[in-house]
Amino acid sequence: MSATTALRILCLHGYRQNAVSFREKTGALRKLLKNRVELVYITAPLEVPSQVDSGQAPGPGSAVCAEAPCGWWFSDGGQRSFDAGQVCEASDGLEASVDVVRAAVREQGPFDGLLGFSQGAALVAMLLALQEGGQEPEFRFRFAVLISGFRSACVQHARFYSAPIATPTLHVFGEVDAVIPIHMSRDLLAVFTEPAALTHSGGHFVPAASAHKPDYLSFIQRFQKHT
Repeated sequence: MSATTALRILCLHGYRQNAVSFREKTGALRKLLKNRVELVYITAPLEVPSQVDSGQAPGPGSAVCAEAPCGWWFSDGGQRSFDAGQVCEASDGLEASVDVVRAAVREQGPFDGLLGFSQGAALVAMLLALQEGGQEPEFRFRFAVLISGFRSACVQHARFYSAPIATPTLHVFGEVDAVIPIHMSRDLLAVFTEPAALTHSGGHFVPAASAHKPDYLSFIQRFQKHT
């Protein structure tokens, strides 16, 4: 009987999360996909300033991001804040985030795919656009899972959606998501040429009930290798 090799997936957390907190929030997913995937978590380079801290927030690469809430870019660089619905001319911090992903690929890769949640899912779409545009030759992602994803409203990011993305993707969204409304996630679907979709009845979280297992498995099994 042949054995199945576990897929290695790089995981990108949502805004105000970090690698530690996202790992905790995806415990049910890891259990659901046990022995089929290895989820590797990294932390975004931008610390999100505390609501009660009026002092200067640490910049990209700050060591406190290991435990602090962090983000992949700010839609308002002056306030160092992010809102998925905020239209902005230019973002702050995206280049540093791509650097972090590139370093993870070099130091912890190779990876078969990407998994992103919320702002992390939006970044996943950008990374795939960079990969397919030949701008990141070290990226070799074969698939991606985008949970509560969306198109960035930043004008500077429009370039990521100018050409169809052919990498196979699974898009997961909640019918009552109050943070990233379902219409925003569905709008991102149109960027991809081979999207699959999993809709759940909940809100802004990573669904991992037994009822969702067939959808996850039918997608990831396409990329598993047998030895």
